[in-house]
Amino acid sequence: MAEVLSQSEIDALLAALSSGEMDANELKKEDTEKKVKVYDFKRALRFSKDQIRGLTRIHENYARLLTTYFSAQLRTFVQITVASVDQLPYDEFIRSIPKMTILNIFEAPPLEGRMVLEVNPNIAYAMLDRLLGGQGTIPEKMGALTEIETTVMERVFSKALDSFHEAWKQVIELDPLLEVLEMNPQFMQIVSPNEIVAVISFSTKIGETTGMINLCLPHVVLEPIMPKLSGQYWFASQRKVRDASERLRLEERVKTAKLPIVAELGTGTITVGEFLSLTQGDVIQLDQGIDNMLKVKVGDRLKFLGQPGTMKGRVSVQVDQIVEEGEENNE
Repeated sequence: MAEVLSQSEIDALLAALSSGEMDANELKKEDTEKKVKVYDFKRALRFSKDQIRGLTRIHENYARLLTTYFSAQLRTFVQITVASVDQLPYDEFIRSIPKMTILNIFEAPPLEGRMVLEVNPNIAYAMLDRLLGGQGTIPEKMGALTEIETTVMERVFSKALDSFHEAWKQVIELDPLLEVLEMNPQFMQIVSPNEIVAVISFSTKIGETTGMINLCLPHVVLEPIMPKLSGQYWFASQRKVRDASERLRLEERVKTAKLPIVAELGTGTITVGEFLSLTQGDVIQLDQGIDNMLKVKVGDRLKFLGQPGTMKGRVSVQVDQIVEEGEENNE
């Protein structure tokens, strides 16, 4: 992306060009030279930009679902948003997370392989404190979880995977299942170190505590459904085809919907002064004669033309003509 200069930098650049310190021709020459970008084969990009956007859309929905779920569970203010979506080698992901953290390793059939939901210790211990009746404070010294604490955390994050299923259901029906909760990243080897993974980072706030939740999705696991992450597939899936019975029910409901119908005898224009001085017996001249057909509007749209009359002692309008789409402007 091109660099945006501040006003002071622009002024300094113009001053240097004016004084001769900088040559405009040299600047043009630099722009025309071919720019070489270093490519690291160890960090081969496996996800396209379109697929990264697809993952972003899915997990923005996941973040909203997690916000609702954790707010209800913890009974406090929770805010979760997608901070970034990156692709990097698995080894680099392992080195980027704390040495002591909460790692929820899970599977999501029918996809083959394992994925990881890593929760920063600040967030995990704040959750644990709230669940055990505290105010959501973080202990000064964070140690290994006890068996009871591990069981509590496993139950919470097992339920959080239900939201993962909900977020992905427009792409594929997943059945996520928590396999194990681990605390040491060195004991977690779900793919080879050089395997590319998508890392979705969620910025998380629980009460006054902030931290990150990282979701690690290996490319080898998502590979069977990669075409479904493209924007073309995403928007095509939004066009849901209704079955015959659903369409029939919809038609029946539309048929019974009530709409206002107004037959206009005509319109006229008077001044505010004339309006205020109107009395019983005064006549307002309309813009159409008694031989002209009446305009019949459904809502605010002209749909029919008809003749006034009576039927069984009641004022009525006989529809003589149906106004097709576009004919209204010709009236």
